[in-house]
Amino acid sequence: MKIKIGLILFLGGIMVSMGQSHYPGQHQDKLTLKDSKTTKALAFDIKDVTLLDSRFKENMQRESGWILSLKANSLLHSFRTNAGVYSGYEGGYDTTEKLEGWESLDCELRGHAVGHILSGLALLHATTKEEVYKIKADSVVSGLAEVQKVLNQNGYLSAYPQNLIDRNIAGQRVWAPWYTLHKLYAGLIDQYLYADNTLALEVVEGMANWAYNKLQDITPEQRTIMLRNEFGGMNDAFYALYEITGNKKYKWLGEFFYHNESLDPLKKKEDNLDKKHANTYIPKLIGLVRDYEIEGNKENKEVPEFFWNTVVNHHSFVTGSNSDKEKFFKPDHQTEHLTGYTGESCNVYNMLKLTRHLFGLEADVKYADFYEKALYNHILGQQDPSTGMIAYFLPMLPGGHKVYSTPTKSFWCCVGTGFENQAKYSEAIYYHNNNGLFVNLFMPSELQWKEKGLTIKQETKFPYEESTVLTISTDKNVKTAIYVRYPSWATSGATVKVNGKKIRIKSKPGSYINIDRIWKNDDKVEITYPMELHWSASKENSNVAAVMYGPIVMAAELGKEGMEAPAPYSNPELHNDYYTYDYNVPASINNKLEVKGEKLNTWLKPIENKPLAFKTIGVENQKELTFVPLFDLHRERYNIYWELK
Repeated sequence: MKIKIGLILFLGGIMVSMGQSHYPGQHQDKLTLKDSKTTKALAFDIKDVTLLDSRFKENMQRESGWILSLKANSLLHSFRTNAGVYSGYEGGYDTTEKLEGWESLDCELRGHAVGHILSGLALLHATTKEEVYKIKADSVVSGLAEVQKVLNQNGYLSAYPQNLIDRNIAGQRVWAPWYTLHKLYAGLIDQYLYADNTLALEVVEGMANWAYNKLQDITPEQRTIMLRNEFGGMNDAFYALYEITGNKKYKWLGEFFYHNESLDPLKKKEDNLDKKHANTYIPKLIGLVRDYEIEGNKENKEVPEFFWNTVVNHHSFVTGSNSDKEKFFKPDHQTEHLTGYTGESCNVYNMLKLTRHLFGLEADVKYADFYEKALYNHILGQQDPSTGMIAYFLPMLPGGHKVYSTPTKSFWCCVGTGFENQAKYSEAIYYHNNNGLFVNLFMPSELQWKEKGLTIKQETKFPYEESTVLTISTDKNVKTAIYVRYPSWATSGATVKVNGKKIRIKSKPGSYINIDRIWKNDDKVEITYPMELHWSASKENSNVAAVMYGPIVMAAELGKEGMEAPAPYSNPELHNDYYTYDYNVPASINNKLEVKGEKLNTWLKPIENKPLAFKTIGVENQKELTFVPLFDLHRERYNIYWELK
């Protein structure tokens, strides 16, 4: 994100909310208050779902290598320096490896990535059941507890002095101190929920008590000023602590971080998003829906639903991502924003969090459809498969390319969310209610449904193949329903076989196929959804469209001409160069196709022995192009949206 030099009242929301992944149905043994009374679909604990071999697991393994390579001493250095805790010989200035970029000792956001990394380690531990992630996280949490004790400021903990918070309250120029604190709150909460670290809960409760005492005496005017500076998901974090502990001080804090200027227009069903910093908004809606889950205030469900529908249906690209240079634009004006700075990855991260909460409330397939779209077309391809580095934006610019971070010199917000995105692919595959199991994503995985005594193994090569197979393992026969998502894109129908026999399907695309029966050991369900090439046209101009295959966005490979080192990587010697990046697109590249009125399959043909790859045949005034899934296209130029002539 761009660091804006604001007015004396810092109005620019320039950071994002991340971390703290809890959904109704999870962590029931750790909650004082229950949040499942309003839900129609409950999440499984992530430890009950194991990823099997796939691209998703490969991404997770690459991220694991990166996160484990970052030394605990380096992660703690700025915190220790702030508190005067020993951090190496003579302060560690030439003995401790420093983190750079947004983790530099002179960056006001220092410490934010540590919160993300704590969340990432917690998710990796829960997903893989491997102790190496817990051991590393335990050492970081212990170091933070020591810093908190030495600071001796009523529970305050950060890598920067408390004066940054004071500057925020006073309306002075400062870069989002509550945002950074939120990352720590979230990471410590995740360590408690996913890795059973009780010290993490003790530390974060101390931080929350400090915040409660700090904010008791500020005036309404000061509160208004303070909340104009981005504060991430502080409301979400405090509601989580309220749910865990039952302490009403934390509920008060969650309500304190209600931002009237952003949310009140949404209450009136007004689309007020044009020119607003996109990911300043999204976390605030997550906080509202968390309050609804716990307290049941109907309005705090309706407002996030309106926001979600508005963003998904009127402010998003074909990939499920949104924003241009981090800001929303006028509804249904995507074709005016095909730039190199579209689709901030943190926005997608938080939209998927909001989507999960809303799906739990209604079990509406539209949420699962969107989750699939954004997961495959943005998050899966956010990571460079050669190095594990992360892209900040997903450019819609014709001839643009993904720009990746560096291992230790970037630490942008999207690097932080990337540590979480790539660790939690297993979290949204399955849900359940009292009557059955929802299968929302077609991903190789194994679910332990302990309450039913069932193990469900899903084997698939989707989207390279059209089928997925569910195999049931059980010691005793179990009667339950399995609700298999019938995607909206599956307009060519579906085939379902149980133990090799076709069953009649009454459902339509955009719903669930209900298979309700007594399940026996080794029962098998095979589901097939034929996929076809089709256009996804922009709403404001039907002559501008993207090619899709089923739910997958297909992009044309446009080569590497003009891409000079350090491309495709960011240059850490330049200030936040992802925001001003010169893509140096060759003049020979264009996004025009003279195929208007022709069926896609007449000029775009499959490439033999290359799954999900197509080439153009006989398109006038355009060289032969190869189309592949956007998530598989790396280290070269591409195009997504085409002007049809």
